Amino acid sequence: MSAPLTIPADAPPLTPGARPATGFWRRALRHRSFVLGAALSLLVLGSALLSLLWTPWSAYDIDIASKLRPPSAAHWLGTDVLGRDIVSLLLVGARSTIMVGVIAVGIGLTFGVCLGLIAAARKGWTEELIMRLSDFTFAFPAVLSAIMLAAVAGPGMLTSITAIGIFQIPTFVRVTRGSANAIWAREFVLAARAAGKGTFRITIEHVLPNILSILIVQATIQFALAILAEAALSYLGLGTQPPQPSWGRMLNDAQTLLFQSPMLAVYPGAAIAIAVLGLNLLGDGLRDLLDPRLARER
Repeated sequence: MSAPLTIPADAPPLTPGARPATGFWRRALRHRSFVLGAALSLLVLGSALLSLLWTPWSAYDIDIASKLRPPSAAHWLGTDVLGRDIVSLLLVGARSTIMVGVIAVGIGLTFGVCLGLIAAARKGWTEELIMRLSDFTFAFPAVLSAIMLAAVAGPGMLTSITAIGIFQIPTFVRVTRGSANAIWAREFVLAARAAGKGTFRITIEHVLPNILSILIVQATIQFALAILAEAALSYLGLGTQPPQPSWGRMLNDAQTLLFQSPMLAVYPGAAIAIAVLGLNLLGDGLRDLLDPRLARER
């Protein structure tokens, strides 16, 4: 798992207008990691959006007579053991994967940032309680949480979203608290205190805007991890359930046909690899572009 990002104590504050949008995009287009990551991420996102409007075939119709067909003009990547079109399954599977990832990361981001900001602002027993609860939550990985939830509520997409979302919270708590603590020690925050601003107002007006770039980068990285977790849960039968297509479910269905039709496992595996690689490259690029110490022309 990627190490949480923190903001250095000597980094200058991020103020509106410090980096014009045109300057950011000019540097972004020169950053190969960002460009490649954005291209791969847009490819996956575009596939998910396309599946809402069009797929070559229905991803839900079973045609046993057409099972395990090789690639052809009718089925560009062939068909699976139930006669479903592989391209259609990949497109709809991208939609399921992105939906689970976005909601799960949204849960972790919302609760994690709020708790992290409270921990940094309140200190004392409040900070200690939040951080110890965060450590306790880290003891339950997404797969273990999904197993426990499935035992109570049954497997499904909601189970995977809840399990992944809960596991995301401690990461965002640690990132937010560490970055916010560095901002609270800055001179402009001390000046705001001297001007009579309260803790809540300082948090909203000064602390949160200055750690926003760190949170964006971390969310991108956590999105990649959420995709891996969703695929793993679906592969184990704890996540997205049939007939809803899922890349992890496609891997599970292909495991008994590795010698007969190995490409059935290659296609969803490649899709997962492209999505995770794209998000990781995008996160690395954003980290370089949004780091205040690197905000100079490349």
